[in-house]
Amino acid sequence: MAQDYIIIEAEEDGVHVIGLTRGTDTKFHHSEKLDAGEVMIAQFTDHTSAMKIRGKAKIHSQHGIVQSNGKK
Repeated sequence: MAQDYIIIEAEEDGVHVIGLTRGTDTKFHHSEKLDAGEVMIAQFTDHTSAMKIRGKAKIHSQHGIVQSNGKK
């Protein structure tokens, strides 16, 4: 079975994408920094159960598109 994935489209410099672990203790396990115009394709796996996206970006998934906002 294929794992779910998302596409993160940075709309400003410095968008942070942080992967969180699966299990009894949720921990940060990976971090990426994107600049405006960069795109990252991320996949949920046996180790990654959640992602935190900080900054202005569009997040595309099978459920639609969500807009995250930068700092005000």
